Amino acid sequence: MLPSTDFLPSRLAARLRGPLPALLAAAVLAACGSGAPAPERGADTAALQAARAAASAAQAPRPSASQPAAQLPEAVVFASGMTLRMLAYAERVRIMPPAELTQEAARLGDAASPETQVQLSLVLSQLRQLPELIRAQELLARVLGNTEAQPLHPLARLLASRYAEQRRLEEQLDKQNQQLRDVQRRLDQTNERLEALKAIERSLTSRPPAAPASAPAASRARPAP
Repeated sequence: MLPSTDFLPSRLAARLRGPLPALLAAAVLAACGSGAPAPERGADTAALQAARAAASAAQAPRPSASQPAAQLPEAVVFASGMTLRMLAYAERVRIMPPAELTQEAARLGDAASPETQVQLSLVLSQLRQLPELIRAQELLARVLGNTEAQPLHPLARLLASRYAEQRRLEEQLDKQNQQLRDVQRRLDQTNERLEALKAIERSLTSRPPAAPASAPAASRARPAP
């Protein structure tokens, strides 16, 4: 048997809140007041359970706009801050003239800490010299081998890949320059030989003609007939 119309509104008003529960309650009241045939008990129970679930969802606390977002892990925040500092330092080093780069490398010294090692590798890579680039790669290898420098490992791997490509190009450029120097050296030798041949030719053309051989002396005695 359905509950009376006096009991149902108070029960629904006490349990149901929010737009969806209010619509469900109004639908139940309209069905009861219009004299429509009462639904089966199983359907009524399912409707009440759905109404209770909707009420619980409506009463559940919702995050406000002013509520702060979930805090990131401290290690992630530390790694992000260190990476940003390194990127800012790399941008500052990129526009340094060679004289300031040399001074900055001297200031960093032996680069004992992992952070200083990454900074020194950035400075050495900007000098555009193959020996300095090899030293920069060695510094990054030390950082990657240090288990306490985990926050710097992603940046160090990225720089190591870039330095490997830069070293390949520098070695290729040095090889081409060496070939160019060899060609220039052979060209200079050829020019020297050509100039020597021209000098010999000029010396031959400028020499006066040789005098004709003198006739035998007329006073040479001839045998008597």
